[in-house]
Amino acid sequence: MIQIGKTLISDSIIDNEFACNLSACKGECCVAGDAGAPLEESELQILEDIYPKVKPFLRQEGINAIEAQGKHIMSDFGEPETPLVDGKECAYVTFAANGTALCGIESAFRAGEIDFKKPVSCELYPIRVQKLSELQAVNYDRWEICSDACTLGKSLEMPVYRFTKDALIRKFGHEWYKDLETIAEKM
Repeated sequence: MIQIGKTLISDSIIDNEFACNLSACKGECCVAGDAGAPLEESELQILEDIYPKVKPFLRQEGINAIEAQGKHIMSDFGEPETPLVDGKECAYVTFAANGTALCGIESAFRAGEIDFKKPVSCELYPIRVQKLSELQAVNYDRWEICSDACTLGKSLEMPVYRFTKDALIRKFGHEWYKDLETIAEKM
């Protein structure tokens, strides 16, 4: 474990390799599981504000789920997350012709309609951040559906923390990331 400021960072984000292999997994992380993507409190109003511009990029099933459940829902633990379509994929997911799950929010961002890329938890994946009493735990979330990403990451010699660099900077800042890089190089 490494501590930087008020974060406890698992060594596994330094010791393991990862590079998303969307052509192999088809975005299964946005479909599998039993919960939506975790949301920051600051993202809740953003989702409300951008929804009219994101809506044209969504599937009707996603629109129906969002309009029935809300732009976000509260988990059983009282944490905000994205709603799901029939308890399955994220309501903000769209599907490419080849079946690959894509983010409708990110599609709107790439089209220049909004300036919010997507929830930070999605951009951080496979890193998950958990709030502790005074600190935040930064952990590598291993999931079998990401085995192709681990293989690709190994071939590219891409540690998890480097693959998620932009998202980590977005979440914790440049100085925090610079400190993590320094520690990782010494390890």
